[in-house]
Amino acid sequence: MSAATIVIRPWRLADFDAVKAILDDTFASTWLPQLTPEAAKAYADSGEPVGYIDESGPAFFVAELEGEVVGMVHWEHDFVQALHVPAAHQRKGIARALMAFAEAGMRADGVAQVRLETDTFNTQSQGLYRALGYREAGRYPDLEWHSGFTTILYVKDLA
Repeated sequence: MSAATIVIRPWRLADFDAVKAILDDTFASTWLPQLTPEAAKAYADSGEPVGYIDESGPAFFVAELEGEVVGMVHWEHDFVQALHVPAAHQRKGIARALMAFAEAGMRADGVAQVRLETDTFNTQSQGLYRALGYREAGRYPDLEWHSGFTTILYVKDLA
């Protein structure tokens, strides 16, 4: 049995619902268990992720597996804004493929060092980034969630 091929392509408006479902899935499985009820309510009331997709969707790239959208990545210049793969599709190489694609795109744009952030409680993402050659470059309070989290800045040289 051969492994299915992961196809990475630019986001299309038709992907809106699939990407929203991915963001909802990763929020529910990764973030929600860590948030205070107040932070969870603030997120629910904020209109995210719809606002994020509306604003930045055209800059997304999505991963497809057998025709299904199973992940997304978004970067701006040297910073990876988002990498999401739903729980049902994790550990299939999708996040690695998306990160390799993003790094190649940044390298082609002349970026010498990639930056990204994750939080201390997200040990799964930390493991992925370390395995991909990222190193910790700083820690600071996570101001996005107002829940006392600590953000970790990771960097990777592309040269």
